[in-house]
Amino acid sequence: MGALPESPVIAKADRDIALNLKMANRHGLIAGATGTGKTVTLRTVAEQLSSAGVPVFMSDVKGDLSGLPFPGGDNPKVRERVQSLGLADFRFEGFPVAFWDVFGEQGHPVRTTVSEMGPLLMSRILMLNETQSGVLSLVYKIADDSGLLLLDLKDLRAMSRFVGDNADEYTTEYGHISPASIGAIQRNLLNLEQQGADRFFGEPALDLKDLIQTDDTGRGVINIFTADRLMQSPKLYATFLLWMLSELFEQLPEVGDPDRPGLVFFLDEAHLLFDDAPGVLVDKIEQVVRLIRSKGVGVYFITQNPLDLPPKVLGQLGNRVQHALRAFTPSDQKNVKAAADTFRAGPDLDVARAITELEVGEALVSFLDSKGAPTVVQRAFIRPPQSRLRPLTPDERRSAVQSSAMYGRYEKPFDRESAYEKLREKAAETKQAEFKAPSRKKRPAAARSWTDTILTSLSGSAARAVGSQVGRQLIRGVLGSLTGGSRR
Repeated sequence: MGALPESPVIAKADRDIALNLKMANRHGLIAGATGTGKTVTLRTVAEQLSSAGVPVFMSDVKGDLSGLPFPGGDNPKVRERVQSLGLADFRFEGFPVAFWDVFGEQGHPVRTTVSEMGPLLMSRILMLNETQSGVLSLVYKIADDSGLLLLDLKDLRAMSRFVGDNADEYTTEYGHISPASIGAIQRNLLNLEQQGADRFFGEPALDLKDLIQTDDTGRGVINIFTADRLMQSPKLYATFLLWMLSELFEQLPEVGDPDRPGLVFFLDEAHLLFDDAPGVLVDKIEQVVRLIRSKGVGVYFITQNPLDLPPKVLGQLGNRVQHALRAFTPSDQKNVKAAADTFRAGPDLDVARAITELEVGEALVSFLDSKGAPTVVQRAFIRPPQSRLRPLTPDERRSAVQSSAMYGRYEKPFDRESAYEKLREKAAETKQAEFKAPSRKKRPAAARSWTDTILTSLSGSAARAVGSQVGRQLIRGVLGSLTGGSRR
């Protein structure tokens, strides 16, 4: 393989239209109605970034991106497009790929801990109201103050139950803890577990460094997150993506404006991130998108209509590819006009009209120039993908996963001592003490403060856990996840 390209070509009009890698971390948007070519554009951009040495993370919500490891040439429409665009240097090839899957069925398992998720994002997964979210935050706080690790769902269930059973003890210090809110949290946790989400919470947790890899030729690894099954729980899907953004923001160092991004993150079905999201969460997302650029991470939103995104987020997206939109109703026409107004228009192109006339695979393209200013929008055809469009067979996918350098690192879960085990141990100790205690003079063990019990037991196994993991009060980051070295 030769030198890595400095400006990967994404589209072609009367000339090549290239993405300026120095500006690729200024975020982007791929929009268009269903069937207009968004997925192919996503694939093409990912391929070109990989060829330029940039690792990529993207979700595969329909299961049609898995062919990336194998060279294309199997689709006559692609060959036809190559010839019509006169791409003399075009060649079919596969790309380095790592497959990931929350359920561990079609890729390496992806896990995080309940603590790393944080109460804000966990509240959204559980669809809690404001009062219930406040109680959940207290559950997290009490666990932190008591030196109890919240790793998986059974830890959170056990901690919630304990806080509910001992609400009177904590009300003075932490505020009112409603039994109804505890009940709602428990019910929603059970429902979440029945959906299979319990596989997502636990250890070993994902090390984000494994997403930022290059192969031996210098090409960036394309991380494909299999989300076709997860999309049956859209809240969980959206929250997973937000968690990853939050973790990247908190863990990666400041790099300013590098020559090329350290990672480009594609958020497909981006509207799900904001559907029914509370204002505080939308503000946090906007904050992360605005600041993560300096971490060398580019975030690209894929959605049907640019207006699916909040204005504060949309304003951060400098690199744009707009496929066709339909204008059958007055509302559609208004949306087309609004989408057209987001581009820097030239004198020779009626942007609003062009949006409704674009062919499949054709788009309006505007990337940032070397000074960070958007270029005049151009009508162009997207470069066809070099990899295989046809999805992998189950055997091909299995072989790709097992041949990965990460195979075996995440496949086997483990369950260390955490809140569930500690609370169960304390319950057993309390029951035994009650059994052995004299009926007079001594107060029964059940009457003792559980906090007292914990404090007096720190010389044992709890001390080891606290000393290694949570000996100090845990500080939660921008979206409620743990920061710094407190993770693992």
